[in-house]
Amino acid sequence: MSQSLYFGTLTLTGEILMNHNLLRRRQLLFYLGLGIVGIGAATTFSNFRKVNVPSISPAKSDNTQDLETITVKTPAGKSLPEFQDISQWLNSAPLSIADLKGSVVLIQFWTFACINCQRTLPYITRWHRQYESQGLKVIGIHTPEFAFERDPNNIKKALRQHQITYPVPVDNEYKTWNAYENQYWPHMFLADRQGLLQYDHIGEGAYEKIEQTIRQLLG
Repeated sequence: MSQSLYFGTLTLTGEILMNHNLLRRRQLLFYLGLGIVGIGAATTFSNFRKVNVPSISPAKSDNTQDLETITVKTPAGKSLPEFQDISQWLNSAPLSIADLKGSVVLIQFWTFACINCQRTLPYITRWHRQYESQGLKVIGIHTPEFAFERDPNNIKKALRQHQITYPVPVDNEYKTWNAYENQYWPHMFLADRQGLLQYDHIGEGAYEKIEQTIRQLLG
C-alpha cells in the first residue's frame, strides 16, 4: 500500500470515527434535553393525582389540569362504605365502619411516594394528635400507585418517616378504593359520629376549612 493511500485511509477512518462520536454526542444531548423537558414538565403537575378506577393495582396516574383543589358535594346522609379486602392493617387491629361509630372519622386515600400526599401529612398527623382525645378517628387508606409501594416494609418506613401513628389499612388490590369510587391521591372524606359523610375534598389545600369542619362535627 502506498504511503498516500495509507494516510488517506487513516484520514477517512478518523473522519468516520469523528462523525460517529459527534452523532453519539448529539444523541446524548437530545435525550438529555428530553430529560430536562420532562423534569420541567413534572414541576407543573397539579397538586393531586387522578387515575381511572382500576380493577387491580398498580394504577397508572394521569395528572389533570393545574387546579388548586377540588371539593366534591357529598350526597347528604350517605354512609361511609365498608373497608374491603384490606391485606394488612398497620398501627391497628383490623377495623370495620361499625367500629368507628360514635367517632368523627377522617379518611384519606394516599400513597407514600405521591408528593401531593406527602404535603398533606403534617396537617393530618397534627389533627390526629390534637383531636383524637375529643373523638376524631383518622384512617389513612394506603392504595399504591407503583409496585414498590405495595411492599408493607416500605409503607412502614414511610409511617416512621412521617410520624404516622393512626391506623393505615393497606389497600393493595384497590377494593376499598373502588368501594369509595375514588380516582385521586390524596382524597379526604369526613363523616360525623353516625358514620354519615359530611365533607369530601380532593388534593392539597383547604386545611382551614377541613379543620373547621372537624371542630364542628366534634361539637
